[in-house]
Amino acid sequence: MALNFEYIAGHPALHRHVQAQSKALLHIYETSPRLAAVFATQQRWLLAHTGLALHFARDPRDPRTELTLARFIDDVLHYSVASRNTAEAFIKEMLHYHIIEYLPHTGDGRAHPFQVTAATLKEFDGWVVAHLRTLDGLDGGNRLTVFLEQHGMIARLQPMVAEGLLSSNPVREPKQTFSLFIWLNNGGIVMDWLMSGIDPDNASLDRIPTSVVSIGEFASWLKLSRTHLARKLRDAEKLGSVGWMGRRGHSVMWVSNSFYQEYMTVQAAKLAVIDAAFEACRPTQRAG
Repeated sequence: MALNFEYIAGHPALHRHVQAQSKALLHIYETSPRLAAVFATQQRWLLAHTGLALHFARDPRDPRTELTLARFIDDVLHYSVASRNTAEAFIKEMLHYHIIEYLPHTGDGRAHPFQVTAATLKEFDGWVVAHLRTLDGLDGGNRLTVFLEQHGMIARLQPMVAEGLLSSNPVREPKQTFSLFIWLNNGGIVMDWLMSGIDPDNASLDRIPTSVVSIGEFASWLKLSRTHLARKLRDAEKLGSVGWMGRRGHSVMWVSNSFYQEYMTVQAAKLAVIDAAFEACRPTQRAG
C-alpha cells in the first residue's frame, strides 16, 4: 500500500528525511546547474514533468505518440500550466541547451518530434532516487532497490508522477510564503537551501534558525541577483515568514514555523503522489 499524505505529513522522521532529500537536490544543482534550472520555478518544474511524461509515454511504433511541440502545447494548455507562447519558449530553450534534441524528420515543424537527451534522463534519475530514498526512510521499504533493479521502470513511473503532480491542489496551489518563492527564479532551490540548514530538532520552534547569514553569499551560490533575492526575502519578512536573529545580514536567518510547515506540506503531498505512482507500477511478486 502506498503511503498517503496524512501518514507522511504526520511522520515523526519526516523532517530528518526531507532535510537529507533537500541536500541531495542541492547536490544535483551544484553538479548540473543548467539542468537544475529547468526546475527553477513552479511553472518550469511542471512544464518539465509534462514534457518528460510525453517522452516516456511515446510508442516508437506509433508516430502519433511522438513528443512534438503541438502535443506538448496541448497538454500544457489542458493542465493550465502556462500559455502557448510560454510553452513554445520553454521548448526552444530546452533545445538550445541540449536538454532535448530533435529526432530525424521531414515535414511540418510543429510535428517535428524530439526526445529528452540521455544526459538529461540520467540527471532526472537523481531526482527520483532522492524521493524514493525519503519514502524508504519513512517505512523501511525497498522502493529504491526495486527502482534500481528494474531497468526502464522510470518510463512507467514518471508519467504517473506527472499526472499526480499536475492534478494535486497542495502542489499546484501552496500557501502564501511558498507561493512567494516558487515564482522566483531558482525559488525551489532557495527553499531547499533554507530548509537543508535547519536542525530537525528545532522544527517545533516559532522561529527556526537556518544556516544562512549572508544574503550576498546566498545569492552568489544560487547565481541570483542579490537585489532580487533581497527583495523577495523582504516580502517574506513582511509576512512574518523569515527574519534575522540579530542585525540583518550579520546574524543567522530564521524561518517561521508556519513557513516551515508550508514547505513540509508540499513535500508530503509530492511524496504521496510519487509513492502512489510507484506502487501502481511496482513489479508484482511471483508466488512460490
